[in-house]
Amino acid sequence: MTPVEKSVVVGSSTITFQTGKIAKQASGGVVVTAGDTMVLVTAQASKDIRPGLDFLPLTVDYQEKMSAAGRIPGGYFKRETRPRDDETLTSRLIDRSIRPLFAEGWTFESQLIATVFSYDDKHPADALAMTGASLALMLSDMPFAGPIAGIRVVRVDGKFIANPTHEEEGKSDLNVFVSCSRDAIVMVEGGGQFVSEQVMIDALLFAHEAAQPVIDVQLEMVKEAGKAKRGFEPPKRDLELETRVRAVATSKFVDALLIREKLPRYDALDDAKRDVIAALVAEDATLAERTGEIKAIMSDLKYDLVRTKIIKEKKRIDGRGLTDIRPITTEVGVLPRTHGSALFCRGETQGLVNVTLGTRQDEQKIEDLFGDHYRNFLLHYNFPPYSVGEVKPLRGPGRREVGHGTLARRALKACLQIGDDFPYTIRVMSDILESNGSSSMATVCGGSLAMMDAGVPMKSPCAGIAMGLIKEGDEIAILSDILGDEDHLGDMDFKVAGTKDGISAIQMDIKIGGVSREILEAALEQARVGRLHILKCMGESLTESRAEMSHFAPRITKFKIKVDRIRDVIGPGGKVIKDIVARTGCQVNVEDDGTVSVASTDGEASSRAIRMINDLTQEAEIGKIYLGNVRKITDFGAFVEIFPGTDGLVHISELANRRVNRVEDVLQEGDEVMVKCIGMDRGKVKLSRKQALEDDEQEQASDD
Repeated sequence: MTPVEKSVVVGSSTITFQTGKIAKQASGGVVVTAGDTMVLVTAQASKDIRPGLDFLPLTVDYQEKMSAAGRIPGGYFKRETRPRDDETLTSRLIDRSIRPLFAEGWTFESQLIATVFSYDDKHPADALAMTGASLALMLSDMPFAGPIAGIRVVRVDGKFIANPTHEEEGKSDLNVFVSCSRDAIVMVEGGGQFVSEQVMIDALLFAHEAAQPVIDVQLEMVKEAGKAKRGFEPPKRDLELETRVRAVATSKFVDALLIREKLPRYDALDDAKRDVIAALVAEDATLAERTGEIKAIMSDLKYDLVRTKIIKEKKRIDGRGLTDIRPITTEVGVLPRTHGSALFCRGETQGLVNVTLGTRQDEQKIEDLFGDHYRNFLLHYNFPPYSVGEVKPLRGPGRREVGHGTLARRALKACLQIGDDFPYTIRVMSDILESNGSSSMATVCGGSLAMMDAGVPMKSPCAGIAMGLIKEGDEIAILSDILGDEDHLGDMDFKVAGTKDGISAIQMDIKIGGVSREILEAALEQARVGRLHILKCMGESLTESRAEMSHFAPRITKFKIKVDRIRDVIGPGGKVIKDIVARTGCQVNVEDDGTVSVASTDGEASSRAIRMINDLTQEAEIGKIYLGNVRKITDFGAFVEIFPGTDGLVHISELANRRVNRVEDVLQEGDEVMVKCIGMDRGKVKLSRKQALEDDEQEQASDD
């Protein structure tokens, strides 16, 4: 195969696509390059269909090799192990973008692997991987309704930039990742510093326009190097069976869907499905072998009934109107020993969120292609199986948990107002106790309340809302605060979080084309109104951060020492600082600039640790009198320790106001003696017992 290579300019970067040179045995393979950042993306599908599946068996993996940036991984094994959160998030971005574009009924095991082999610390690899995934699929023999392109958009000084450098990202007040097809926006993930809905829409449309040349290049490469698509026909619908199932099931489903509570409704639907199958099998025993088809038809029936009711009657499963938000209750301080906590309930979704305040030692070390850096704001999202009435083994966080937690973290991080005067590591942990729609937005609301309960300084309370959109022909229904069922049956679902001033995080998945600016404006405006309503409900519990932290939270005292005295506090091999920690129970951290942080819930222990550090780092003051210990006697004087680690010389001429022939006539080793600091000689302290005695006599005389 002759290699094919083409380039396109996006923003200030030139993106180059090459196929036919490496990974030639993959069904589709492409190398995407910008600057010195290079990503290989491959697409592969199994030869045979997996029978009996009713879902798309697609796996997407994005991985970054540390060697790409000239680094060796840390840890014991010195090799890449489990994916980092950022890799998992990029995998999710790609998956969410391409999954809806596979042919219906495609049940061949399919896999996309995107690997970063070279990285220049200037050009991010995620947008390259997204576009490479599209092109790899287009070049392969797999049916795919692409192409699409991944475009990251930031705003710097009021100007939008497509596929920015890392430096430009750091200067931006808006940062969104957008996947675009020829006529639609497919997926959105990102946020901003409280930007308006209009600015967010402008950014999305800017991304769509920037994506078009990238789509053109992909189509050109497919003409030159694309493989013939494999023969595939989706399973044919049995219209006769469908008619029979709908005739028996419709009335039962209509009755079940009138039940507003989630679990009773699910139970009624399950009963209806069993009754329908039993009735059909009783009429025709051969249908006993086709229960999978029957269940699929009933699933489509439920989809149609709910959508029709929403479009025609403007009524939803739980009886609400399109803009109605479920009842909200909030409570703070529900966990007595945590540093901050909140219980947020919205309908049948309930999140228990708590906040823990830690020290610099609790920061999370992140190892990635940039190098090592530290994170002092953490958010962890947990979704136990009982929250949806299921039984599953407890495992570590999956991709969904990582994605939901990151969305909530992005929303809340923008609201923090912390600096040197709040030197804490903040961990927010959300446990979803019940779920029926948008537990990630419940995490945002509960997280905001819990941080305010903990006394974390915030610019403003933050809330989130999940929205949906259903489009049938020219009829459109925008749904506020969607249920779990509505999440699955809508044509667009999106989550918007922010404050009263604007958007801090947004996530969209759009399954149809033709979503115009007018529709986006209406949807985001309805989301804004809903967000303000939720903020008002949250305000019944707290409207701002508490002035005082929980007495269970550590108090951190910060002060400065001279840089050249850091070694005195640390000691050889950390011996001194470990001793301070062991004797006081405090956490002590010393930074390279001499900033010392002492953290403890015990004020007396904190004061003791600070005294110990001050004793180690204090310096002699000329003119000050000290009570010291004689450490060594010499012919010419005595060395007196005036505080730990610092001693000075009392010359024999300064021992007394008379002539002293032998130092031992006045002082012995181990004696306590009053001395006065009379000067410094090339960094060495000069002391005088004679002047200290004179000063003492004068003071006594004045008292008399």
